[in-house]
Amino acid sequence: MLDTPARPRRRPRTALLAVAATAALVSGLLTWPAAHRADAAPAVFAHPGVTVSQGQLDFARTKVNAGAQPWKGAYDQMMASKYASLTRTAKPRATVECGSYSNPNYGCTDEREDAIAAYTDALAWYINRDDRYAKKSIELMDAWSAVIKDHTNSNAPLQTGWAGSSWPKAAEIIKYTYTGTWANSGRFATMLRNVYLPEVINGSNSNGNWELSMMEAAVGISVFLEDRTSYDKAMAKFRTRTAAYVYLASDGDLPKTVPSQNLDTRAKIVSYWQGQSTFVTGLTQETCRDFTHTGYGISAISHIAETSRIQGADLYGTDVGERLRQALGFQSKYQLGEAVPSSLCGGSLTLGLGPVTEVGYNALHNRLGIAMTNTQRLTEQNRPSGSNNLFVAWETLTHGDNPS
Repeated sequence: MLDTPARPRRRPRTALLAVAATAALVSGLLTWPAAHRADAAPAVFAHPGVTVSQGQLDFARTKVNAGAQPWKGAYDQMMASKYASLTRTAKPRATVECGSYSNPNYGCTDEREDAIAAYTDALAWYINRDDRYAKKSIELMDAWSAVIKDHTNSNAPLQTGWAGSSWPKAAEIIKYTYTGTWANSGRFATMLRNVYLPEVINGSNSNGNWELSMMEAAVGISVFLEDRTSYDKAMAKFRTRTAAYVYLASDGDLPKTVPSQNLDTRAKIVSYWQGQSTFVTGLTQETCRDFTHTGYGISAISHIAETSRIQGADLYGTDVGERLRQALGFQSKYQLGEAVPSSLCGGSLTLGLGPVTEVGYNALHNRLGIAMTNTQRLTEQNRPSGSNNLFVAWETLTHGDNPS
């Protein structure tokens, strides 16, 4: 077990049922009936419902207003960041061009950071109820929805996925909680539908973090648009990709694959897994590349699982939850400094997991009562977790020990 318990803990009945369901799913003994799939779009979408729920926002607001930690410190960190600046000026472009590693970078950083800023301002508004932050969030969203038409060059799918993950989180909070008006919300929805969704919805055969981030954007956009068809399509791709991204011993001698990638020999699979030929539970497709990209994949998995839970279909009780738990535990123990065996990535890892553990840790440990010693230690050590300046932001504030 990658995350060993510090002490025995009695789990609630719901947790035991979830664990039993996970075991059955992983072993292939249970399948979800078509009408009750754990990844199916809800009959009625919950709002705000992209990664962060109304209950979670209320919990965070209550804690911050009471001066309780770690939430007050996380809020202060957010408010001191450049993303919360009320003097920020949006820098929209009609065409955002992003090459490999954002070279060239024509609007790539500007777009991602304006989207994070819009989300930051929406969170700030919800907690402090200062209209200026809601209006700034709207200003940023309106600036981009008035201008952007396309994403181009080799990194276009990933760039669209990153920015497209933050925009709907901001929009959900503003549309469904702000007491003022947002006259151009329809134009913003059209931007998401016509510029962002087509770029991400069909997925990617690149490294797994690409498709996971793209599906995070597609799921979030689908919630905001209340597009059940796109939601179901994105979730189906997400389930396939997650199973092919995190290895479990129950998968067999080799990791699962995405059919469209034609990884039909052991040699092809080993090459795709960065040359790693020994597969152990919790290893990801990019562990031997570096922990930073692995963190992107883990984060997207947790965000989509969290959105699914808010929408009433809990993926944490499926193999998604088990893969997330094991990926978190495996990466956390090495990020914390455990010696790397020679059988893992030739005995050398490139660390730098990033602020990506809060959402999964809160869901699996705090809600389901699963002991996750390594993940807990890393999560608490990194609090308050900030932003990775791409698509992750302020998750100690929104999800840290949050029971909602």
